[in-house]
Amino acid sequence: MKYALVTGANKGIGLEVAKLLAQQGFFVYLGSRDLANGQAAAQQLHATGLTALEAVQLDVTDPASIQAARATIGAKTPVLDVLVNNAGISGGVPQLARDTTLEQFRTVFETNVFGVASVTQAFLDLLEKSPEPRIVNVSTAMASLALSTDFDNASFVFRVPVYQASKAALNMYTVNLAYEVRDTPFKVNAVCPGYTQTDFTGHQGTSTVEEAGQRIAKYALLGPDGPTGQYFSEEYFPAPATCPW
Repeated sequence: MKYALVTGANKGIGLEVAKLLAQQGFFVYLGSRDLANGQAAAQQLHATGLTALEAVQLDVTDPASIQAARATIGAKTPVLDVLVNNAGISGGVPQLARDTTLEQFRTVFETNVFGVASVTQAFLDLLEKSPEPRIVNVSTAMASLALSTDFDNASFVFRVPVYQASKAALNMYTVNLAYEVRDTPFKVNAVCPGYTQTDFTGHQGTSTVEEAGQRIAKYALLGPDGPTGQYFSEEYFPAPATCPW
C-alpha cells in the first residue's frame, strides 16, 4: 500500500483530493489544524466505504504540531509516497500593495510559504524512501506574472497582492526543490486547482470541487515519465500546456 499526506484536508479541495487518493488505493492521512474537524471528515469518507484514511492534527504554522504529525505518521509507516501541500489562506480582503500591513503579509506567508517549506522538510526523509515520491504544491493562476502584468485581462481585475505574492514565492520554492532532487525519482510540481466553489472563495467560481480535486490528484499520481518542476493551470491553459510564469 502507498501512503499520502494531504494538508488542509478536512474540507474543500483537500478533502476531495484525499478521497480520490484513497480511491486509488492509498492510505491517506488527512492533515487538519483542528483534529475534531479532521476526524469528522475522515468519518464522512469512511461512511462511503473508504476506510484507509486517518485524521492527524497538523497546523502548518506551528513547528511543534508539524513535528508531532511527523512522529505520528512515522510511527505507522516508514514511507510516504505523496505529499499534497494544500493548506492555504487568502489573507482576507481588501488587499492593496500600497498599504497592506506587514503583519498581514507575515500571516499569509506563514501559511502559504513557510508552512509548505516546514512540512516538506519535516517529511522529506519519509518521501525519500518511496520508489516514486510525489510532491504537489497547490498554487494559483493568480500568481502568474505573465497573467498579472496583462492589465487588460478581465479575469484579473480582482487582485489580492499579498495572496498572489505568497503563491508566487511558493512557485519559486517548488521549482528550486524540483531542481535539487532532479536526479532522483521525485516529481515536484505546483498546480492551480482553478477558481473553485469552496468556502475559500465564498462558494463562487467556475470549477467544482470535484474538478479541482482531479486536477491536483493527477499530479500526485504521475508516472516515472511525468513532468517535474512545472506549474500547471488547466483552467486557464488546457492540458498539456503549462501556465507561463
